[in-house]
Amino acid sequence: MDLETSPLARPFPDMPAIAGATPRIARAHYKDWDRCDLTFVELAEGTSVAGVFTRNVCCSSEVELGREQVKAGRARALVVNAGNSNAFTGYRGREAVEQIMAQVAGELGCAQEEVFVSSTGVIGVPLPKDKAKAGIDAVLQAAPCSWEDAALTISTTDTFAKGATASAIVDGKRVELVGIIKGSGMIAPDMATMLGYIFTDAAVEPAFLQQLLSASNTRSFNCITVDSDTSTSDTVLAFATGTAGNAPLTGFDDAGADAFAAALDQLCRELAHLVVRDGEGAQKFIEIAVSGAASDESAHRIALAIANSPLVKTAIAGEDANWGRVVMAVGKAGEPADRDTLSIGFGGVWAAKDGQPLADYDEAPVAEHLKGQDITIQVDIGLGGGCATVWTCDLTHGYISINADYRS
Repeated sequence: MDLETSPLARPFPDMPAIAGATPRIARAHYKDWDRCDLTFVELAEGTSVAGVFTRNVCCSSEVELGREQVKAGRARALVVNAGNSNAFTGYRGREAVEQIMAQVAGELGCAQEEVFVSSTGVIGVPLPKDKAKAGIDAVLQAAPCSWEDAALTISTTDTFAKGATASAIVDGKRVELVGIIKGSGMIAPDMATMLGYIFTDAAVEPAFLQQLLSASNTRSFNCITVDSDTSTSDTVLAFATGTAGNAPLTGFDDAGADAFAAALDQLCRELAHLVVRDGEGAQKFIEIAVSGAASDESAHRIALAIANSPLVKTAIAGEDANWGRVVMAVGKAGEPADRDTLSIGFGGVWAAKDGQPLADYDEAPVAEHLKGQDITIQVDIGLGGGCATVWTCDLTHGYISINADYRS
């Protein structure tokens, strides 16, 4: 499937090497395409790992195994297969994952449980064991590659490689963080919403890394939606190799813990935004800010009801300032709201205040705002102090074209 690069694409950043994390790529021929489709990252001994996973109950064996593996907190390798999600494939799918884990563990001399596997692509087709074995054989002999090459290799319907980087001073030492991510469709909050991998040379104990990743996930990946569909394979993993030489972070009382947490937040937010910017068929990036709700959780649910509304998303695609559709979405969210305290705005211009249209409302600046690529919608519920921000994209004919033709 040939896809045009999203008009919302961002260039891949210059990303530093992470000592103790070495990426390689190879062709496993999972699909009939002329590109690499297997990514391998070898990790230094003692690398800490944390993860968040989809809550979709029809998840893949990769997700089921990953949930258990991450509890031990250590990793030596990551394998990502593109083109085949290996989900809804029963015992054959699990056998394929365990074969990959055993093969890599045998080469690295580590426990199978330290080898993490992800797969993405078509659902319902068992991952071919012969292709997986050949792919692992090839990638183990491959030369190290760039993070951009790795980001391209984990992609499926993505139209551009997605990566972000951040840094922090921890215990007097500069530590680096890099992240790559894939995601374009089947994107909705309920944990991750894509495949994302974060690598840092900081030393961070597994329990604290898990605490930090879970918190960052709540503020980033769980605040994006493209089409309200949560994948069977969604995974975000963070790996800390400990090669920077800082005293291991164990909690927020440690020197540099706040700085590291802020850097991780920044990285996750940038990666999350990139997924929305590559939403299937997307032409506009939309930020929805809800304030005045009964609680932050209520604001989050209201914001998602707006972001997932096909009527709102198509209005934005058509550059139509139809604020009545936003009112509808607020009302259907099932959260506390009062028509007579509700206010709606676009691009910083209020269209309605306290439950009624503004008498002097001028639609011209709103119409001009909607012609742009970056759109903001403001909603004040007028009931309390709860607030939340989520990000989505518009809904265009391109989304239908991509998904009607996906398997072919």
